[in-house]
Amino acid sequence: MENAGITRLEWPSGDEQSPEELYLELMKRVLTGLVRPQLFVPADIPPSVADAPEFQGLQPYLQQHNLAIVERVTRDMESRVDGVEWIPDGETMIGLYRLDNVQHCVREVVRDGIAGDLIETGVWRGGACIFMRACLKAFGDKEKTVWLADSFKGLPPPSADVYPADVGDLHSTYGQLAISREQVEENFKRYGMLDDRVRFLEGWFKDTLPNAPAERYSVIRLDGDMYESTMDALSALYHKLSVGGFAIIDDYLWHKPCAQAVEDFRSKHGITEPVVKVDRAGVFWRRER
Repeated sequence: MENAGITRLEWPSGDEQSPEELYLELMKRVLTGLVRPQLFVPADIPPSVADAPEFQGLQPYLQQHNLAIVERVTRDMESRVDGVEWIPDGETMIGLYRLDNVQHCVREVVRDGIAGDLIETGVWRGGACIFMRACLKAFGDKEKTVWLADSFKGLPPPSADVYPADVGDLHSTYGQLAISREQVEENFKRYGMLDDRVRFLEGWFKDTLPNAPAERYSVIRLDGDMYESTMDALSALYHKLSVGGFAIIDDYLWHKPCAQAVEDFRSKHGITEPVVKVDRAGVFWRRER
């Protein structure tokens, strides 16, 4: 699973791919925005232009005809593949490699009959969970539920007195991370994936995860960035992870507090399964005991 450089821009070659695999490949490219090489965004108008009489005179016409001034942005496609940018469109920013990893893990637990639902903690626009639900459909699973755990209002301010590793963390100030539950549900609907096997846990992890209704999980995917969020998720979920199930940590290689929480938890509970690199950010392991 290790990424040795950007090699995922080209469509996978060969005639061996099944219709299910082709469907999931297309889903990944749509969810990450790779099928749209250009994007039009509202133009950043300099004050010297915005205040000019000519521009001011143009505003009533634009408003009357529901028009806007936009600029064309050509994407860095390799960044999309590798999941290293906050994208203005698309439903996930985790890139193709980490979506490949989700597909691998879901395929394995369905194939091997590993009991338990799927959960992501920290869902942003819901893209990874939309893809989880698509994987379950593609692989013919009729039982597993996909759980989305999120505050739907961004990350919490750091509790530095309890978790010193989060001192100075700024994630709570990033408005881009505060995506409403209603918007996530709409995203699911647009892909035809919102059904009774998609469930929401709304609130801070410390409040929602300890009493989450699912009895077992086969895949837990943690995307909480911070030490506190990562530790809260591991503490509440890992003991419910079935043997043969997968733990995926999105930010392990990017955010030291996240990695520290994982290592502290693994050490405390004697977890020795090898941690496998997915790409420049994510890792995972398969529970063996």
